[in-house]
Amino acid sequence: MTTGPRRSRFRAFGLRTRLMLAFLLVAAVSAGTTAALTYREARTALLETAQDTAVTSFRDQVQQTAFGLPMQGGEDLESVLRDIARKGKPHPWVVFAEYGSVRASSGENPVSTVITPELRRAARANPHGSFERVVKDGVPYLTIAMPMVFKTGPYSVVPSGLVLYAVMRMTDEQVNVDALLMAARDGALPGLAVALIPGLIAARSVLRPVRELRQAARSMGSGRLDTRIPVRGSDELADLARTFNESAAQLERSVRELREAEARARRFASDVSHELRTPLAGMLAVTEVLDEDADHLDADTARAVRLVSAETGKLAVLVEDLMEISRFDARAAELNADEVDVAEAIRKTLHNRHWNDDRVRTDLPTGIRARLDPRRFDVVIANLVGNALRHGGAPVTVRLRTETRSPSAPTLLITEVADDGPGIQPAVLPHVFDRFYKADAARTRSAGSGLGLAITLENVKLHGGTIHAGNRPGGGAVFTVEIPLHAEEAGG
Repeated sequence: MTTGPRRSRFRAFGLRTRLMLAFLLVAAVSAGTTAALTYREARTALLETAQDTAVTSFRDQVQQTAFGLPMQGGEDLESVLRDIARKGKPHPWVVFAEYGSVRASSGENPVSTVITPELRRAARANPHGSFERVVKDGVPYLTIAMPMVFKTGPYSVVPSGLVLYAVMRMTDEQVNVDALLMAARDGALPGLAVALIPGLIAARSVLRPVRELRQAARSMGSGRLDTRIPVRGSDELADLARTFNESAAQLERSVRELREAEARARRFASDVSHELRTPLAGMLAVTEVLDEDADHLDADTARAVRLVSAETGKLAVLVEDLMEISRFDARAAELNADEVDVAEAIRKTLHNRHWNDDRVRTDLPTGIRARLDPRRFDVVIANLVGNALRHGGAPVTVRLRTETRSPSAPTLLITEVADDGPGIQPAVLPHVFDRFYKADAARTRSAGSGLGLAITLENVKLHGGTIHAGNRPGGGAVFTVEIPLHAEEAGG
């Protein structure tokens, strides 16, 4: 199946998408900033050119025109204003005059609705004139105020009270400004499109080694430790590839050494177990004879004989457990499953170990059949009950039940072995299935081999099940074995 890697290339927020967004963002900011600065400078230059031309021309026209004061208004004033308006640059003006209560203009209305109170105040305060850009009903205007003054000295003037105003439409400049804005926008959009090309190239150059790294990591995760990445160039990604290759080579060497050491350890344990098996069989036969005659020996000799017999039995159990663990490590353990009555199999295990007294209680419903390896299931029950009797407290309870947790999940065969002891310390729980683990570091010897729970775990795994250790709320430890129930149908 290749749909997974293909889908990952087009994730909504994958590395490719983030790189493209970053390039587009940079391009958009650059193009937008450039367009905005260009537009602002061009707009300012365009407006200032028209503005300076109009202000200079209007000032010259006003200074060249003579007015008789005091003024009473009339057609003569309007004629003068029309004459000034005809000479307007760069566009035609409408000229207004204000003198006391006298109002006149070169147009139809003697009073302008465009001239603002702020411009009138500025005209009275500044004898050299003022101007203002105004937008009225969406139409831009340039308004210029020029007061008439009397010169009283080289650097001093006195206002005459007459103020002339020029109002000029700036629609042409607005059209040009709008054209500049359109040009800036139309230039920015192709820039964004062009930015996609280096973005794609950069994303490809960055993502190729990342994809190779991902594939190499997945390959190593599947066990191919000889995987390496081709190194291209001398940039940071090439350094990453070299570092990965060096780490992979070191990991391959370490794993190879560990596997060789583990294989040697397994061979050693297996060889030692096989070599000890034959002399141990002879020693067990001798100790049985000595046990029978121990009652006829003196007390010290009888104690020594019984001690040798007990230790020989423990050694025999340890050798058998080591051989069993070796088979699991070598993956040579086989599951010879058969349909069994689970409750009857548990009773047989307890009977064979002489656990029929009050120390062990059972709750075993009849009629539960499952496909199990009878010998290995016997080892599981025997190890759990024996461990509970040795390290927990009587009575030990063995419960059996089945459970279906969801319609799509298989039915589970659940076996619980609980004791009435002090329970398992929280620090010990994660290690109860470790080999040779001692809950009490000071306890260097015990009745078992230290491999019973580890062998139990391996046997449960071989059945495709799990085992959990915990504590009951009322006190005591509980071990729960869950094995998928593969019962054969009747007549099948």
